[in-house]
Amino acid sequence: MKVPVILVTGAARRVGAQIVRTLHAAGARIVLHYRSAATEAAALAAELNAEREDSVLALNCDLRDSLALPRLMEDIIAHYGRLDGLVNNASSFFPTALGSIDEASWDALIGSNLKGPLFLSQAAAPHLAATHGCIVNITDIHAERPLKGYPLYCAAKAGLLGLTRALALELAPAVRVNAVAPGAIEWPDNDNDFPPAAQAAIIDHTLLKRIGSPFDIARTVKFLIFDAPYVTGQVINVDGGRTAHL
Repeated sequence: MKVPVILVTGAARRVGAQIVRTLHAAGARIVLHYRSAATEAAALAAELNAEREDSVLALNCDLRDSLALPRLMEDIIAHYGRLDGLVNNASSFFPTALGSIDEASWDALIGSNLKGPLFLSQAAAPHLAATHGCIVNITDIHAERPLKGYPLYCAAKAGLLGLTRALALELAPAVRVNAVAPGAIEWPDNDNDFPPAAQAAIIDHTLLKRIGSPFDIARTVKFLIFDAPYVTGQVINVDGGRTAHL
């Protein structure tokens, strides 16, 4: 049996790194994509390659550069010879006050959250079809229920949600496409926009009354890749029940 090869974008840190660890522990070989977190990517790849030789390949790419994405696929196929899964996890997140949104913000938020996943999925599609593989997009509960102060980010994630269902239709029956929509999992590195009082209010509005962990997302991604052969075109909210009454 061939060992599956899974590309995870934005995989050097935070939730992406946990997805890598979880899929690697399940026996997959991982292509660990990073853009700027070179040190973290190298350390994670070295750690996991020490467990299983040549089980992780770290590749640098700016996903907003659509011309670079076919080359990224070529590098993966040249190294591992196949691609079985794509996890579109890379994302930018910051507020954009209406009235001051500029093209730099558009390029950053739409580029990472929608443009990159679209063109990367397009480049990966023939290889995923050959292995009857799958795509998992990491969206956000605010794709359907916007977060005040973040209109451009919410629009980008809403686009990714629509893209998930459109790709499920376009790539069927060979390739499954689903999404995981996190709720309160980790606060941003710069949490000035979510001070303790705001964090407490979000948690209080969550049915389970606690923040989630990156592993909650990672094991849901693992389920969709390995244990859901009859699931496509779906979005799983991993939010502690927050969207049940937003």
